[in-house]
Amino acid sequence: MQGFYNTSIKAYGLALKLASGFNKKAKLWVNGRKDWEEQIASKINSTDRVLWVHCSSLGEFEQGRPVIEALKEKYPSHKIAVSFFSPSGYEIRKNYPGADVIFYLPLDTKNNAEKLIKVLHPELLVLVKYEYWFNLISALHQKNIPTIVVSAIFRESQNFFKNNGHNWFAQKLNLISHFFIQNQKSKVLLDSIGIQQSTLTGDTRFDRVKQIVHQNNQLDFMKQFKGDSKLIVVGSSWPKDEELFLSLINEKLKNDWKILFAPHNLHEKEIEAFISKLNLPVVKFSELEKTSTEQIKQAKIFILNTIGILSKVYAYADITYIGGGFGAGIHNTLEAVTFGNPVVFGPKYKKFQEAVDLIEVGGGFTIANQQEFDSIFNQLMNDESFRKSSGQKAGDFVQKSPNATAMIMDYVDGIVK
Repeated sequence: MQGFYNTSIKAYGLALKLASGFNKKAKLWVNGRKDWEEQIASKINSTDRVLWVHCSSLGEFEQGRPVIEALKEKYPSHKIAVSFFSPSGYEIRKNYPGADVIFYLPLDTKNNAEKLIKVLHPELLVLVKYEYWFNLISALHQKNIPTIVVSAIFRESQNFFKNNGHNWFAQKLNLISHFFIQNQKSKVLLDSIGIQQSTLTGDTRFDRVKQIVHQNNQLDFMKQFKGDSKLIVVGSSWPKDEELFLSLINEKLKNDWKILFAPHNLHEKEIEAFISKLNLPVVKFSELEKTSTEQIKQAKIFILNTIGILSKVYAYADITYIGGGFGAGIHNTLEAVTFGNPVVFGPKYKKFQEAVDLIEVGGGFTIANQQEFDSIFNQLMNDESFRKSSGQKAGDFVQKSPNATAMIMDYVDGIVK
C-alpha cells in the first residue's frame, strides 16, 4: 500500500503540472510550490523554535485560527508557521499577520517530507480537521515530533475504518499523538480501531465566532439600507439558492422586509442576470459611492458584491439563509447564527456537524425544494414568536459551546516549554 500511495501522490502532482497550462487554480498550486525550501529558509533560521499549523484551505484556516492566535499569544518567543494545500486558502491568507511564515505544503513524497522537517524543524504540527499526509506524518513520528489534530471529524465510509481498522490507513492514523474530536460519533469510530488518544472538545470555530459578536459590527450603509425593516441575509449564495427567492421577492415580499444577497461568486454577468429577474429596487455595494442615501433607504434588495464584511452584515439579520446546499455542500453557518438568528440551508448539509446539530436544537432548518422553502420562510417571516425562539436556540447553540481552544492549549502546554 505504501508503494501505491507514493505512486498516487506523484501521479497527482504530475496531473496538476499538466493542468497548470490551462487551469488557473492548478497554475497557482504548481507555481506556489516552486523554491519552497528557500522560501521557508528565508524566514526560519536554525535557532528558531517553531510551532506549525497546517490547513487544507480557507475554511480550515478559519477553523484553526483560534489555535494559531492562542499559540502566538502563549508562546511569543516561538515562530508560527502556517501551511496550506489549496490556493483558495493560501492566496487569501498569505499575508496573515499572525504567522511568521506562510507557505504551500509541498507534495507528500518521502523526500519532500524529510526536507521540510529539516528546514522547518518544528516542535509540533497541528493539523486542522483532516488531510492526513502519510509520508509527512511518518517522518514526524520518526523524529519524535508530536502531531495533533484539532476539530477532527470522521465518517464510517473512510478508509481508516474498513476491515475493522486492520489496514494500512488505520496504522498510519495511529502515528498521530492526539486527536481533539468534534463529536461523539468520531470518538467512537476511533475507539473502534484501537485509537484511544482522543478527547472530545467540539469545534474550534465556535471559539472564533463567539468573538465576532463582541467586535465592532457597525456598517453605515447597512443602517441606511435596513432602517426599521426586518432583514433576510443570504450568505454565500449560488444561482440555485437565489432562484428560490424569486417568487418571494417579486410576489410576496411585504413592505417591512428587505433582503441582502452576498453571492459566493462575484461574477458580474451572473449578478446582473439575477438582478434582471427582480422587479424591486436594487442597490449594489460596488455602486454605493454613486448611490444617494435616499436610494439606499428605498432599495428592497442589496447585492453585497464584495468580500470581507459578511460577518458584520450578519449582525443586522433577522433570518439567514446559507448557500451551497444544492451544490457541493453548505457554507459557514456559524458566523450567521452567533448573532441569534435562525438559519435555513439546502439539502447537502450532513457532512457539517454544526448544521446537523442546529436542526436538532431547533435553530436551523433544511429545505430541498421550492415548496419547503416557501413553507419555512412563510413561518419565520410571519410568526415573530417562532422566529425569535428559533434564533435564541441558534445563538445559544454557539455561545454555550465548550471552549475547545482552551482544552487544546492545556494539552499543548505539556509539549511546548
